[in-house]
Amino acid sequence: MPAAGLLDIKRRIKSVESTQKITKAMALVSTAKLRKARASLDNNNLYFTRIETIKRDIFRLADEFKDNEFVRENDSEKKLYVIFASNSGLCGGFNGSGSVYLSDKYPESERANIKTLVIGEKGVSYAKKYGFDVVDKVTNIKDGISIKDARHLAVDLMNMYSKGEYGSISFVYTKYKSPVQQDVVDEVILPFKGETFAEEDTEVYSSEISPDELVENFVYRYMEGKIINTIYHSQTSEQNARMQAMDGATKNADDILDSLNTKYNRIRQGAITQEISEIVGGAEAQK
Repeated sequence: MPAAGLLDIKRRIKSVESTQKITKAMALVSTAKLRKARASLDNNNLYFTRIETIKRDIFRLADEFKDNEFVRENDSEKKLYVIFASNSGLCGGFNGSGSVYLSDKYPESERANIKTLVIGEKGVSYAKKYGFDVVDKVTNIKDGISIKDARHLAVDLMNMYSKGEYGSISFVYTKYKSPVQQDVVDEVILPFKGETFAEEDTEVYSSEISPDELVENFVYRYMEGKIINTIYHSQTSEQNARMQAMDGATKNADDILDSLNTKYNRIRQGAITQEISEIVGGAEAQK
């Protein structure tokens, strides 16, 4: 019996060791990808911060924007939430975080007018699991997003709003702040809103086109930039979550191996003790 138990434990030890090698390798890959994703995010943040500044200044200077189709509210009661997730798993609760957030925000009785557009195949599964209506999905995004794809999505979202299909369009994604802080955020993208800032903080711009044309052109560029920036935040958070998940799995494997080795040694020592007792007992019986 002890021999059979020892063989079973040895098989389990080998299995856990093999799994641990995989999790260690995946942690190393995720660390490298995280470093690359953070560099891309940092570079993009420099550009998008400038876009945010221009947005602030434009809205500070032009009251005429309030009647633009992308600024004024429409009559639709439907709300579209664009949930940013990924196509890959093994990243903890990352892919389900957006759906979990919305499920906490909207009880099932209040979801009739809540629609979702999901970025990432894994995110689609979670949105459906939590009972949300997925009207569309985007699953062709890997490392970053091309300007072409960002423009295509921006135009689609702007058309949905201008046609009155939705009363608001929001982005739900995991914002990367630091290796130890990533927050799920919910940002209303359309209707397009400005903020009030002190006049001395505002730069002066001159334009030969009408205010309406100016804001429409800017909304398009802003949407394009916001999509790209959000993708970078989401993918950086994803790699951070995957690295942490693989590190956690590796540490769990260490704990399991410690437990199995302790159990193996205890059974082995018990078997040796029993053999010695049997030998001593046999010797005593022959006296």
